[in-house]
Amino acid sequence: MSNQLPPYITREAVLERLPTIFPEGTPNRNYCIRLMSASTIFTMLYIGAIDGNDIYAAPKHIYRMTVEQAEDNTSAGRINYRVNSLKKGVDIPGIRWYADNTREPIRDETLREGLQRVGAVIAIPIPTTSSKPRYALQQDFAALFNPDLTGDVLARAIEQWQQNNLSTGALMRISLAGRTSGSATGNVLVSLPNGEVRSLSTGLSSDISKAVIEIFAPIYLVNPAVLWISTSDAKVPYLDKRIADSIGLNIEADKELPDIILADLAGDTPTLIFVEVVATDGAVTPRRQEAIYNITNTAGLERESIAFVTAYLDRQSPGFKKTISNLAWGSFAWFVSEPDKIVHFSDGRSKLIDIISPINI
Repeated sequence: MSNQLPPYITREAVLERLPTIFPEGTPNRNYCIRLMSASTIFTMLYIGAIDGNDIYAAPKHIYRMTVEQAEDNTSAGRINYRVNSLKKGVDIPGIRWYADNTREPIRDETLREGLQRVGAVIAIPIPTTSSKPRYALQQDFAALFNPDLTGDVLARAIEQWQQNNLSTGALMRISLAGRTSGSATGNVLVSLPNGEVRSLSTGLSSDISKAVIEIFAPIYLVNPAVLWISTSDAKVPYLDKRIADSIGLNIEADKELPDIILADLAGDTPTLIFVEVVATDGAVTPRRQEAIYNITNTAGLERESIAFVTAYLDRQSPGFKKTISNLAWGSFAWFVSEPDKIVHFSDGRSKLIDIISPINI
């Protein structure tokens, strides 16, 4: 996209479209459909702050907008406002929309917790203490406010945007991407089922590991426990030796262990789930499966009580496309973006009726 200023509709027209774009169930919907959100979107369109346009908005652009300035639809007027509204001592003529003390709700509620969370707005990575403009509208979202888009054509465009951005998978991807790119501490905090919190170094593998423990385990296990967590740069992997010993599993760091070992402690016989996390490579292959079986055989564990899972970001991730052909039969594939779904690579020992019934690993 060039830096040409886009067409736009009035703030009132933006406000009218927002409840349709963000239906009931949208995360923090109140932040997305209120007047402040309409003011924010209008101003970003007004100054041309759209992804790919190399133009970004700051909260100051929104709270310094005036009734009179919003009515100036000339290119010169729009450009002058974009530049001058950031300058100290420059008076923008007219009646202000907001006072200076609205900076925080615009930034924290409308942008970060509202529009960014659903993918309508992107933010470039600059220091949080910087006052430089950082926000831009997602291109497809900005297109929903084109004055030429009306009626059935607008309705279809809104529906398509919702499918791409408000589905469970889309929201999960947005959340995950935001956590990866925006980590200020350099760590990903993981809450274990026993209440402990572990810190992993930031990165996609750690984010997927966090999802395995905090999302996958509660969905698929009745009484989940974490026996082992290991990342490539972990100097001291996490090990719950008490539970491992009670099961009879001798976990040694120099063995061919997966990234995560979970246990379901419900019932008389615990179920062990060996999980490989794939950002780019490292799936549960037949060789890895057999290596882990060697460990569990030594512990005297029945294979019926053992499951193998390879965890990915989503089905479109390069890691999944690269490794799918090597996944071991009898193992499972799970995707962070579709947490309530799981793929079973059946080894053919089950009847079809058993395979298509709900799988309980």
